[in-house]
Amino acid sequence: MSLNHVRPWRNIHRRKSRQIMVGPVAVGGDAPISVQTMTNTITADAAATIDQVLRCAAAGADIVRVSVPDEASTAALKEIVAASPVPIVADIHFHYKRAIEAAEAGAACLRINPGNIGDASRVREVIKAAKDHGCSMRIGVNAGSLEKHLLDKYGEPCPDAMVESGMDHIKILQDNDYHEFKISVKASDVFLAAAAYQALAEATDAPIHLGITEAGGLTAGTVKSAVGLGNLLWSGIGDTLRVSLSADPVEEVKVGYEILKSLGLRHRGVTIISCPSCARQGFDVIKTVATLEDRLAHVTTSMSLSIIGCVVNGPGEALMTDIGFTGGGNGSGMVYAAGKQIHKLGNERMVEEIVAMVERKAAELEAEKAAAAEAAE
Repeated sequence: MSLNHVRPWRNIHRRKSRQIMVGPVAVGGDAPISVQTMTNTITADAAATIDQVLRCAAAGADIVRVSVPDEASTAALKEIVAASPVPIVADIHFHYKRAIEAAEAGAACLRINPGNIGDASRVREVIKAAKDHGCSMRIGVNAGSLEKHLLDKYGEPCPDAMVESGMDHIKILQDNDYHEFKISVKASDVFLAAAAYQALAEATDAPIHLGITEAGGLTAGTVKSAVGLGNLLWSGIGDTLRVSLSADPVEEVKVGYEILKSLGLRHRGVTIISCPSCARQGFDVIKTVATLEDRLAHVTTSMSLSIIGCVVNGPGEALMTDIGFTGGGNGSGMVYAAGKQIHKLGNERMVEEIVAMVERKAAELEAEKAAAAEAAE
């Protein structure tokens, strides 16, 4: 990422990694950190799975993974891939034939552990299918399913065991002259996952897929993921991520972007800066923010919006946001644009006015972007 010479404390120096392609999406190198999610429908139900893929893509997912545990799933995969606007990753466990079928069906990537799909000849068959059909792979190490010999050696899941497992799997692929892979070392324990990823980042130049697996429900899982992934991303580790929540996959995409946005690593949509509200608020902050989040969900242009209940911090926050509203007295507040006061506005018209301002600003920014791109050609 570009260095911030004015505020150097905001600089993040990303780890250097190889770059691979997951369909048209670059992962690793200097590519943006991509956001993934995974469907939780029955994959064989192509219509339901496609609907969920489309909702996730609309929310900003760069890549969507689907589980393919049986032949019915791989049979549906071709239809799912054809309907998806984003690359599809096929999640494989144990059944090497499912991996071959998924590659043939058009999956952009196979999530697989080479060590658990059989002997060397089966691994070679999967690698051949991946090469023949332009698939990349993700080596997915999980603390909950480490190989028995590693558990015997280390006594329990630990960072060394997870990294050793990952490096063993890397060797299997490299010994077969296959290098289009990324790797993850996930755990539900934040400390274990973070330590494993830190060691992995030193051990390989492969692109790293980040995740805190089985993180929990929407609130608990969001907090756990933000702590674990935020720590790693801040230190420059991570090329793609998935937030694992027991919730609608669309929520995983939203949380993933919020983590990246908070660190300045990706920018998408409206970032709302709002106060928690108190007795000083001049309008119902919580209800207003919830309404604006819903009304502005369609805006993908990156911009900032401050919604502050009173004049204690409101004017200061508005100085640093594209658009702002600060509560005042007598049922009205002040509207700001680019840090400058524009006009007073009654609370009853606030939402409609702000939505209109954001939409106009988004259109202006997109027009400027298009003009710049045209001038560069």
